[in-house]
Amino acid sequence: MEQVFWKELNEELHKGITKKGHPFRYMTLATVGLDHLARLRTVVLRKLNKNLDLTIFTDKRSKKVIHIKENNKVSLLLYHPKKMLQLKIEGKARIIEDPETLKKYWNGIQPNSRKDYITKKAPGTVIKNPDLVTYMDDEHHFCMIEIKPYKIEYLKLKRPNHIRIKYSKVGEKWEEEFLTP
Repeated sequence: MEQVFWKELNEELHKGITKKGHPFRYMTLATVGLDHLARLRTVVLRKLNKNLDLTIFTDKRSKKVIHIKENNKVSLLLYHPKKMLQLKIEGKARIIEDPETLKKYWNGIQPNSRKDYITKKAPGTVIKNPDLVTYMDDEHHFCMIEIKPYKIEYLKLKRPNHIRIKYSKVGEKWEEEFLTP
């Protein structure tokens, strides 16, 4: 029975990459740095492999990168409103630093989207006017983060009974347990 839910979880995550407008394209990423305060932000799912390792893009000067260097355990929250499906993912994040990989993906970014990684000031820097953001012409701060999940909670809100399953990665296998919703 759990295989039906595991299959749906996989299919919906992969649709976040392949299907335009799919709700799993955008997810909430939580990090906790040395200040012990959870920080949440919306990120875009850019890549997903068969092991369910997720990849996002960011500016390497962002707080999320600093937090991951301080504590690489992260959480993701995804919600599909039409299917009433929530996924909570816990995993370990790593900053991808391989120059060839970064170059390959940087070259695939549309020119108008590159501005997210070429601001002269780091994300979160105080500015007086949003129209005065300045950009660099000759360098960028593009960065990739890969998240290797070790726990995924599947919650399907339906009647008469909600369904909640915890998947835990043990070695290379995923083990499942039903939970009280």
